[in-house]
Amino acid sequence: MLVHLLKSKIHRATVTAASLDYEGSLTIAEDLMQAAGLFPNERILCSSLTNGARWETYVIRGPRGSGAIELNGAVAHLGKPGDRVTIMSFTEVEAAQANAWQPRVIVLGEGNRIENDRGH
Repeated sequence: MLVHLLKSKIHRATVTAASLDYEGSLTIAEDLMQAAGLFPNERILCSSLTNGARWETYVIRGPRGSGAIELNGAVAHLGKPGDRVTIMSFTEVEAAQANAWQPRVIVLGEGNRIENDRGH
């Protein structure tokens, strides 16, 4: 049996831009993607700490070191620069490994700099 578990989480990210005139997705700075273990085009679930909205989309790689967290397309209606969001991805793990599973989690602070990281 496979169990669907949290794989990666970026917590308390600050939205840096919101662009309606885009195909859709969430741009994340490449270094933050790497630290969280996210891949380009990976499916993600996002939640707004500011307004409670939740949505699914996919990751687009942003410039390394930029701190970019950009809402693109229709999702730009759900937030604005300065809002705080949590970004999550999930994986399937064999049930026998589920109790020992550790997701990769990064917590961001000012300027979307990593304040805390843990997991794989």
